[in-house]
Amino acid sequence: MTQPQKQSMAAEIRAAIEAEIESGALPPGTPLDERSLAERFGVSRTPVREALQQLAVQNLVRIAPRVGVFVSRMSITQLRETLELLGELEAVAAKLAARRMDDEQRLRLKASMQQCAEAFVQEDGKKFAEANAGFHDLVYAGSHNEYLVEQIQGIRRLMQRYRPKIFLTQGQRQRALADHQRLADAILSGDEAAAHAAMLEHAPVGTTGFSEFLSTLPMSYLETDSGPAAGLAPATGKRARRTGTEEEGEARPRARRTPGRVSTA
Repeated sequence: MTQPQKQSMAAEIRAAIEAEIESGALPPGTPLDERSLAERFGVSRTPVREALQQLAVQNLVRIAPRVGVFVSRMSITQLRETLELLGELEAVAAKLAARRMDDEQRLRLKASMQQCAEAFVQEDGKKFAEANAGFHDLVYAGSHNEYLVEQIQGIRRLMQRYRPKIFLTQGQRQRALADHQRLADAILSGDEAAAHAAMLEHAPVGTTGFSEFLSTLPMSYLETDSGPAAGLAPATGKRARRTGTEEEGEARPRARRTPGRVSTA
């Protein structure tokens, strides 16, 4: 395989794994084994390793020397801070949409609200999640600020794997639908301040909203603020398996103390 072919294959592997991480098919903390991935994609380990390194740059995977590669996990602090930033950016987008959204986009926003309402009545969580994403995309597009939209979408992709059960219950869908209605009314009436406030209220960054958001997540999705516990596999909480090479911090045996000597560990 030539170098350009290896680079192309690495890009394809990266895109496939990235899509699975963002969709939740590979949840936070999932171990990623180079050998297994190479067999799956029918390639050598070199393009797989390159793909994982690219994903590490995107903060989608974590490469732990002498331990392994895992789908990145976020701590509670990181989640809160990321959601705070996302909420502020979305609020700016809503404010600009109230000022700039054109007639065609307004019609599409009304149609999107109808799709959300239909999914709610049908008690279809998957359909509601899709309609919710479409509604938000229309709000972002209505801001007519491409750079702002890129920043929001980048953060949403990063957060997507943490939203597996966000619309699991009818109560959650009902609250989201009510939030959407207030937001849509503000945008369609051109009320910038109300649109900004409605989007901020919709974001799960308040004490109650964030607690409810955390309650939808398995604990295995979360990293401790101080990092993984020493000697524990990030994904499972079980003691990491040694494979001939000791973990960092255990590479050398502790020297035996003897009278008159200082430990060299």
